[in-house]
Amino acid sequence: MVIHEGRIIKEQDAFPFSESDLLPLSALQHFLFCKRQCALIHIEQVWQENFFTAQGRILHERVDIQGDRKGDNCRVEYSVPLRSYTLGLVGKADVVEFHKKHINGQSTWIPYPVEYKRGRPKEKDWDRVQLCAQTICLEEQLETEVKEGSLFYGKTRRREKVKFNAELRKKTKDTAQQLHELIKAGITPRANYTSKCRSCSLRDWCMPRLPSNLVKKYIGKALEEL
Repeated sequence: MVIHEGRIIKEQDAFPFSESDLLPLSALQHFLFCKRQCALIHIEQVWQENFFTAQGRILHERVDIQGDRKGDNCRVEYSVPLRSYTLGLVGKADVVEFHKKHINGQSTWIPYPVEYKRGRPKEKDWDRVQLCAQTICLEEQLETEVKEGSLFYGKTRRREKVKFNAELRKKTKDTAQQLHELIKAGITPRANYTSKCRSCSLRDWCMPRLPSNLVKKYIGKALEEL
């Protein structure tokens, strides 16, 4: 199922990915933050927690244990499983609110995804792309159209509304495609030191300040010792 110009379209060739192709939704943000970090995590299976990732994990755990809430006009579900064969992604949504709306004299429940983040709103679209991907998953699973969602930031304790317009949807689909190409190639990009490296939990593994030839020697020596 694909949403196109407000219409639901069902076509066999609308699903380019199978179950075995699915990648974690979280990899989208890793990819946009740093392609090398993404490859280290999802190709080389490297992970190391730091203060920032621990804060984010604790925030998500607090959200996950809240269960579900119901009201007359709003139902809230936590840790909602997500899957999209259009994007080739699988994961879960922190929160999906279902708002009761009256359309053409009939009551219907409209999904409204909310993603929790530990920091502050970002100028770049890293978080918005991840939320939009969740939305595309919901649309595919529930056969409906979702026009808006929110990002909740722990530092400001406020929501940022996100409109799922054509531009953001295209960027999300393009990013998902590029992510699959990176993982399929199985090649970790070279390190390129930037200001983002200071907060990266994989800095000690990545060693972005070292020349690539020294990194190869270091890895080779470590493998010999093993």
